[in-house]
Amino acid sequence: MGVLDAVNTPEDLKGLTPGELETLAGEIREFIIDAVSRTGGHLASSLGTVELTIALHYVFNAPKDKILWDVGHQAYTHKILTGRKDRFGTLRRHGGLCPFVSPAESPYDPFVSGHTGNALPAASGICETLAKAEGRNRVVAVIGDGSLSNGLTFEGLNFVGMRKQNLIVVLNDNTMFISKRVGAVADYLSRIMTSKRVRDVREGIKQALKRIPLCGEAIYKAAKLIEGNLKGAVTEGLLFEEMGFRYVGPIDGHNLAHLVEAFQNVKAMEEPILLHVITQKGRGYHPAVKDPEHYHGVGTFDLENGDGAKPAPEPTYSDVFGSRLVDLAGRDPRIVALSAAMTTGTGLKEFAARYPDRFYDVGIAEGHAVTMASAMSLFGLKPVVAIYSTFLQRAFDCMIHDVALQKAPVVFAVDRAGLVGPDGPTHQGIFDLAYLRSIPNLIIMVPRDQLMLEAMLEKAFDLHAPVAIRYPRDKVVLHPLRGAGPKPGRLEALKEGSRAVVFCAGPLCYTALEALQGEDGVAVADLVCAKPLDAKAVRDTVLACRGRFVVVEDGCVQGGVGSAVLEALQDLGIPLKFRLLGIPDRFIEHGSLQDLRTSLGLDAAGILKTVREVL
Repeated sequence: MGVLDAVNTPEDLKGLTPGELETLAGEIREFIIDAVSRTGGHLASSLGTVELTIALHYVFNAPKDKILWDVGHQAYTHKILTGRKDRFGTLRRHGGLCPFVSPAESPYDPFVSGHTGNALPAASGICETLAKAEGRNRVVAVIGDGSLSNGLTFEGLNFVGMRKQNLIVVLNDNTMFISKRVGAVADYLSRIMTSKRVRDVREGIKQALKRIPLCGEAIYKAAKLIEGNLKGAVTEGLLFEEMGFRYVGPIDGHNLAHLVEAFQNVKAMEEPILLHVITQKGRGYHPAVKDPEHYHGVGTFDLENGDGAKPAPEPTYSDVFGSRLVDLAGRDPRIVALSAAMTTGTGLKEFAARYPDRFYDVGIAEGHAVTMASAMSLFGLKPVVAIYSTFLQRAFDCMIHDVALQKAPVVFAVDRAGLVGPDGPTHQGIFDLAYLRSIPNLIIMVPRDQLMLEAMLEKAFDLHAPVAIRYPRDKVVLHPLRGAGPKPGRLEALKEGSRAVVFCAGPLCYTALEALQGEDGVAVADLVCAKPLDAKAVRDTVLACRGRFVVVEDGCVQGGVGSAVLEALQDLGIPLKFRLLGIPDRFIEHGSLQDLRTSLGLDAAGILKTVREVL
């Protein structure tokens, strides 16, 4: 019987010996690797935080003490230690454990965690509330190094330091990101330390120390060691000290004894604390250590060698976008690409390798990417901003104020639009059509297949206007239709009929065609663009079908393309019988794409059933 077998809540940790805690860490790593090999998930990040999480729960008293995680990528050990061990095999499956941190799932999860940056502001709010109630419980926010590129994190740091809140921030630094950002401070200090004035002072001290009889050389070597340690501490701690935090570290994030001691020490302090912990992403599983980017988020894989399922021969929409952009950039040196820490996920890896001087990964700073791209476009470049739909929400104001208001010709590649499956409610890209439709001057293209995506991307550069092209996280269509190409504001008929018409946007056109292949007299029309809508063609088609129609979309019904169709029909003058088939007014849980589409009626059977309701 292993140590993990007897650990079901954090309270079970309290009586374990240091040796048993070390054994537990090894068992948890094996448990996570085995489970994720069968379910898929965010493996590398969680393997890096095993000891850190054990030490947190050993020292603090959750759920009375509040432990917040900045993105649930690193929280698998937290789930295992807080009563969810027996259900861990259901991770990311429909009806199973949430892929991230969710208060609806456990009292040990005090705040939702899906998008980076919210842990510090939330922890600050909890601290303020506890202070007003004169509570003595501690609040801990665990943030990743990538969080330091996010403006929300810095806003939180600024406020906590200003208010001197009793908050502990644990910076989990796996060196995958922070070196680039904090490195700027290191570079600044290096330049100061090599200035002529400082060099002269150092040389004078050096010679003076060496002239001391007998022990001068030894004193000089000791001074050099002290200087190196001092410079390291200043480099990594200066920023946080200046913001009002007591900086502690850096310490080894895999040394349990040191972590426990550090947490016990800072627990007794009543001021803003930043504890800097160095961890190794993928720790304990060689394939994940070797390629942490791949194992950040991974599907099922072979436990022995780390090999995943062989990729399908069909590329994804992200692949098609990335490949086509490389081709277009070869013709036009003004084309540049921007990503917000999602180079590979958005299909821009080849572009970054081919045109490194024309590629910009701004980190987890979507608003910065959008405003930067706007300025680029207004001063002569042709920027393409590739961001997941769910993350683009964070830059909504920037799209309005900095892009649309100035009619800046920025092309937005809105990846992962619609349902995304196992990553759950924080990542479903179901709101983009609704929030993008509200922005003046913005053209919204919705390709039904890879051919349309390629054509739309090329067309977007000719429109000299802000353009958003939204496409799903999915494989491309096996047998795409050959159409006339995208014409903004022009509907395309895919199937003729006069009994009713189904309006679609995106790849659901093919699902509708499959559903209605044996249904005579029912038309299928591809809207092509969500904005501008081909209002005249919509009206003429609905009139020809005597007011019977269905709108099918993979976004929220409120404000989506169905709403756009109804706006076009508001004064048609005939009775309407219709259904708007899409995402209802609720957040959508995690599960496979097929399971989710079936549950929402967005599969072929669901579409056919809905059409028959209006006939």
